Amino acid sequence: MPSKPASRSTAKVLKSKMIYQGPVFGLRRDEIIEPSGLRVTREVITHPGSVVVLPVFPDGRILLIRQYRHATRQFLWELVAGRIDHGENPRKAAARELIEETGYRAKRFHTFLDVFPTPGFLEERMYILLAEDLTAGIAEPEEDEKITAQAFTQSELEQMIRRNKLRDAKSIAGILYYLRFLARS
Repeated sequence: MPSKPASRSTAKVLKSKMIYQGPVFGLRRDEIIEPSGLRVTREVITHPGSVVVLPVFPDGRILLIRQYRHATRQFLWELVAGRIDHGENPRKAAARELIEETGYRAKRFHTFLDVFPTPGFLEERMYILLAEDLTAGIAEPEEDEKITAQAFTQSELEQMIRRNKLRDAKSIAGILYYLRFLARS
């Protein structure tokens, strides 16, 4: 059987059209030739990227926030998170989001995961950062944010995940990675 010719590592874009551009995300339709040689049309949600912040207290507790998420029609417990604004790097965005949503400031941030949350149709790149050496302050939420913050122990978080009380995927991924590979015993 003849072998296939070597494929490119990225798609060749034949045509690209922006369908919608809003303040949070956009929608683009691309006609491409994939690295395998397949010609297809793909619709992609554009997004500038985001940060997820895992704030850890010296006693090991992790700070979560609870807020209403219209897309799910319910309140969810989750890690602090938000979009990276133009000109920000992940650390700066994480510091801003942590203050906005909880009032806490962290002396140390460390990116421990760099993931694509929904790579089938979303360009978003998500950076998950550990925030340590926390100092309490006053939250500065955006006008449309109504947020409650609460610290949970490792055991409480594991139970929340097991019992489907913590349902936000980015938070589950960040917490489980932290507990498995980074937490001090």
